[in-house]
Amino acid sequence: MKRDLSMLQATAINMIDMVGIGPFLTTATIAAATGFGPYAIMAWISGLLLALVDAAIWSELGAAFPKAGGSYTFIRETFGGRLGKLLAFLFIWQTIFQAPLVVASGTQGFAGYLSYLVHLDVPGQRIVAVLVIVILTILLYRPVRAVGAISVVLWCTVLVLMAAIISAGLLWPSDGARETFWTHGLIGGHWPRLDVSVLAAATIPATYSYLGYYNVCHLGAEVQEPVRVIPKSMYLSIAGIGALYLLMQASVYSVLPVSDVMASTFVISAFFERLAGGTAATVATIGILIVAVASLFSVMLGYTRIPYAAARNGEFFSVFGQEHPKGGFPTVSLLVLAALSAVFALTLTIDATIKSIVTVRILTQFLSQAVGLVVYRRRVGSAAMPWRMWLYPIPVIFAMVGWLLMFSAARPMQQVAALVMPVIGLAVYAGVTALQRKHDA
Repeated sequence: MKRDLSMLQATAINMIDMVGIGPFLTTATIAAATGFGPYAIMAWISGLLLALVDAAIWSELGAAFPKAGGSYTFIRETFGGRLGKLLAFLFIWQTIFQAPLVVASGTQGFAGYLSYLVHLDVPGQRIVAVLVIVILTILLYRPVRAVGAISVVLWCTVLVLMAAIISAGLLWPSDGARETFWTHGLIGGHWPRLDVSVLAAATIPATYSYLGYYNVCHLGAEVQEPVRVIPKSMYLSIAGIGALYLLMQASVYSVLPVSDVMASTFVISAFFERLAGGTAATVATIGILIVAVASLFSVMLGYTRIPYAAARNGEFFSVFGQEHPKGGFPTVSLLVLAALSAVFALTLTIDATIKSIVTVRILTQFLSQAVGLVVYRRRVGSAAMPWRMWLYPIPVIFAMVGWLLMFSAARPMQQVAALVMPVIGLAVYAGVTALQRKHDA
């Protein structure tokens, strides 16, 4: 693969991955979980802080292993040997199911917001979700240089929409909502008691909206000057999106009372409808749909590189390692991801998928690579790391504690799924290994 992605393109890919349909759906979810605007802001800040400390782990690993595959490569290389291969396989195993779920949930969210503009029943929404996947696949079926250029255009669209939301609410607030949020809430300090477990549970959907800051690591083999670009693009993405999210929340709560936010299916559409009427809400909804497509574009781009990298290393089905003869991008990986996403979009609902997506990844991805970094540093020494985080190992400890708190706050069924999936993966790995040994013999 060619190293064609610049700093601007890498940052754009990260940011449009982060801002998808997520914040427009999770704003209501977080408000319902906390029941109080300032506490909702605290959940968003908690997610931001977790992203910042976790990015230190991604930055060290991304700079040390600037290859395709992201976490797959990190886990395999840091643990090394048979353990590294096993844990990397478990990550690929969960990714095969988790990645299409992410895409499917995003397209279903797109179809749900579209129903604000055009009445769609459930079958109609599912058909729209599949059509979006088809369009995204066509857009991604091209060389990465063209993909990077498309990402910058979509990134500009994201920034315009977020700027419109922020400026509208802060410049033209509703007196009642502003009074409740700012005077009696955020500034006045009349805060009801909040259980830490409630805040942890509310942080899960907030974290979902930040996920994607590491997308550049999936494309490590295609990034210019990876030791500089990978860490810097991640921190620029987190800082920029974090500021936009917090300002967006302040803007929303300056116009809509928390009770309206909790009850709204289309929070941002309702926000603009309250401010300027139906036409403004329609324009804003169209903008949200564009942003959702932009994010899914970036998500699919990153995920296609994971099974591709595993196949190129001989640790996954070799067909996934095929590249386009002229474009040099992974074709089979892209088409299989699209096909599975379409199946999930047709058969599953969006209910509870956001929390499930985060919970399932905690053990086999975020915690595994954090431990892997510690193991690798002890083996090779900190001087061997091309990029080193400040105050090591404090960011690693904070990140691990944060992920464990969120796991403990997840619903029991989500926790069970996160534990059962690796167990099934172990059985599959044992079977595949046994067949390989029998074939070699």
